[in-house]
Amino acid sequence: MSSGAPPVVPTQFLGPNYAKVDREFVHKFTIVWASVLGFFIAISLPKLLRSIRKGRAFKDTLGIREDWNRNYYSSLAGGQRVGNRGGKWEALSDKASSWFYWSLPGFELNLAQLLIIGGYIALVVACITVDAALVKNANRAGRIAVAQIPLVFLFATKNSLLSLVLGPGNGYEKLNFVHKWCGRGIFLGSLIHGSLWIKNHLDTFTPIIGQEKEEMGIAAFSLLSIIVLTSLRPVRRWVYNIFYRSPVRPSLCPDDDHRSNGNPSILLYVAFFITLCYHTPEAVPWIFPALAFYGLDLLMRMFRLRIKDAILVPSGKQMTLVHVPDCTDGWTAGQHVRLRVFSAGRVFESHPFTIFTAPPETTCITAIPQGVNIGVRVMGDWTKSLNDYATQTVEVLKQQEEEACLDEKAGLKPVAMSSAQLATKPKRAAFTFPPPEVPVQVMIDGPYGGCSIDLGRYESILLFAGGAGATFTLGLLDDIVGRCVKLGRRNGEITKRIEFAWCIRSFGAIDWFAPALMDIATVAASSGLSVHISVYVTCLCNPEAVPPIPNCDVTIVRPSIYKVLNDLVTPPEEPSSKSLEAAQSRTGIEVVARLPTAKSADGRPATATTTTTRETSEVELEGSDDFDPSVRNRLPWIGLGGGLAVCASGPESLTKEAANAVARLQMHRGLDVGIVGLHTEVFSL
Repeated sequence: MSSGAPPVVPTQFLGPNYAKVDREFVHKFTIVWASVLGFFIAISLPKLLRSIRKGRAFKDTLGIREDWNRNYYSSLAGGQRVGNRGGKWEALSDKASSWFYWSLPGFELNLAQLLIIGGYIALVVACITVDAALVKNANRAGRIAVAQIPLVFLFATKNSLLSLVLGPGNGYEKLNFVHKWCGRGIFLGSLIHGSLWIKNHLDTFTPIIGQEKEEMGIAAFSLLSIIVLTSLRPVRRWVYNIFYRSPVRPSLCPDDDHRSNGNPSILLYVAFFITLCYHTPEAVPWIFPALAFYGLDLLMRMFRLRIKDAILVPSGKQMTLVHVPDCTDGWTAGQHVRLRVFSAGRVFESHPFTIFTAPPETTCITAIPQGVNIGVRVMGDWTKSLNDYATQTVEVLKQQEEEACLDEKAGLKPVAMSSAQLATKPKRAAFTFPPPEVPVQVMIDGPYGGCSIDLGRYESILLFAGGAGATFTLGLLDDIVGRCVKLGRRNGEITKRIEFAWCIRSFGAIDWFAPALMDIATVAASSGLSVHISVYVTCLCNPEAVPPIPNCDVTIVRPSIYKVLNDLVTPPEEPSSKSLEAAQSRTGIEVVARLPTAKSADGRPATATTTTTRETSEVELEGSDDFDPSVRNRLPWIGLGGGLAVCASGPESLTKEAANAVARLQMHRGLDVGIVGLHTEVFSL
């Protein structure tokens, strides 16, 4: 005899289905961030398509390579295409977006980044609190926290899919600020989840420790706390020698001297994932995408790894040049690589440094071996060790060569020769030393990063660097001059004048890249492209050490970037003798009146002719309001409307000042300048 169907509990007596509601909000959270990401990808498509047409996109996908069959030649001017100056709508868009460049003192992020992060945190908080009885249902916050795990890895890996679809210049170092705040979003959700769970246990007098679920949850939260704590900037600096051994880390600038000696951070992530899976099986579907992103990153690194013979050249006690020959393609100007040197007891360390020359097809530099050339500034113990090793090895090689020459000289027998024989005998130095080069083997991982704007679309360019940041702007200068002069503007480049500004602490630093600057300035002087180099020195020491670089001014002052930028877009005025005397009396700097030269025979603006200015008497080092950069009198005036590109690299204070200067210029000059592009590279911890 059948007992019938089981009794059904009336709906009015059923409790709320928290799990179903929580999953709906998890789906909404995923849909929202995926939609926002799709929006940014959509607005980046025009730039990506332009990069594909010009061959800049995906050039670095398979890493640095050698092409033994390629012939390098200079294109004829007749083959150049008509350049694209950018339309009025694009200029209007640049003016509107310039507001997002603003950044406040004490903040790492600019206004655009703050809006992105603010919107993200608001989304996380809304998905945790809306229609959620958190006191009774602590799992909502935990589910939202777990749903953010794929985002952390999507924005953290060096070889991210986003870096490909967003176009050149949007590498991991530009996206990692999202990675950091996604991690903090996970921490926020986990903190709310754990706190409310512990409160519920205390209210019901239930033991907190005892069951595996609670124990694994506490363990996972402890590991997460360590990961988040070490992502904070003060902690990063404090535990400098430990934290920078991590390959998955918060945003780092390309030329920092940091550690990479192992994988304790990866071990933390592995331990966190294991304890999280034991805590809740719901985390498993969210961990697989993260592992897929990281697996793709490792796979792409395998394609980008290279072991090469290299040469170390010490340039004083503060700079070591690393030349890697036989590299012909696979990178663009401004990109950086992770360098591992198999010497000096530092085999297990790799560090990121910028390539300061363009590929051989484009480069104008002949004084330096063609290939990958890296400038390693002495900033920490690894770079100091590398410089010491190169310097000491050079001294040993010189001593060995000197001893060999002495032995050879001692073994020679005197031979009687007539005056005619002496005259025809080739001259030979008493001692011949090898060049200061140290052969080593290196491992290269990359390239990564790069410039997010195409300098060839702008008639006027300002490259502003501080200290070792010149490795970035020098590569851009070499590239754009080579594209305009050596390749004959074959991709429609419209650049006509370039101001290269470099702030350094001492005159001796100019020698780091003086040969490269001389070559670039010489090539530009032979064409219709106007290039002016300004070196700003912030200390009074040995001004006679300035090398004779063509069309270069050396000034002992720290200028205002906005004044340099504004002067670049201001028509020149012939200065009177009184204004020159007043300026010289105010700043203690020799002021030389220079006017732009007339146009060349082919109608293009000719390069201005200048001399080196260096006066060392009583100078305001931190930038004077009376200082006039007078860039307008160094470069020919070509009018407005052709666009302006600004690239700044160096300390965070310098890049913020450059971004604020561009935003301020857009407010005052409006659409007169034309399209305006900005790219910044921060060189700091």
